[in-house]
Amino acid sequence: MSPQDPAWGKVSDCWNQIGVMGDRTCPQLQQFIQCRNCPVYAKAGRSLLERELSDLSATADYLQDWTDLLAHAKESDTSTGVVSLFIFRLGVEWLALPPTTCKEVTEYCPIHKIPHRSNNILAGIVNIRGEIQLCIHLDNLLEIETISNDRFADPTLSREQALTVRAASSQLAYRRMVVAEKNGSTWVFAADEIHGIHHASNDDLRNVPTTLSKSQATYTKGIIKWHDKNVAYLDEELLFYTLYNKIYL
Repeated sequence: MSPQDPAWGKVSDCWNQIGVMGDRTCPQLQQFIQCRNCPVYAKAGRSLLERELSDLSATADYLQDWTDLLAHAKESDTSTGVVSLFIFRLGVEWLALPPTTCKEVTEYCPIHKIPHRSNNILAGIVNIRGEIQLCIHLDNLLEIETISNDRFADPTLSREQALTVRAASSQLAYRRMVVAEKNGSTWVFAADEIHGIHHASNDDLRNVPTTLSKSQATYTKGIIKWHDKNVAYLDEELLFYTLYNKIYL
């Protein structure tokens, strides 16, 4: 089954129909065992990112596609020693959170400052499907440098960071809003680019290098190599505990 229905431009959730979440009649299961190992499933997630929002038939369809993909990642992650990652980019850094923390991915929307409250951590409020949510500057909390046009010629960038800067100018790099939830609190932050779901072994987690900023290192469990990039796997417990204290206390 194709990951995308050309007639409607909507991602077909074959994993829910004939895959492990459906009747298991897909002939590819014999080879890949789990849908998450299948290139069709991976391509489905990627296709969500490579579509201009204006080309979508409806924002609701886009939200539902991501909701289904994230939900499947949570349900299918039952193997011992396997860690699921929701990978995204802020500035020149690639980061990851558990998919259980990330509830929605939606289009980028205006951020409205809160008088006498907005600061370098609290960006303001946003309207997500009719609900007002707090929006945070996750890049500021982690001390991540944003990307500007003059960074193309910056000699201090590593090769990996320079490639990230160049890729950020690509038409495939669209900003998104990520809606995260932890311990009953909802947080929204802007991501410069989103890859989607990636599965890795716990053995793939490496120690945090000394090259990370002090703040980013504080909130990082470990580093995972992905497509020749170093992805910082964030400690969601400490991250959202700190956010709650900074915003509410």
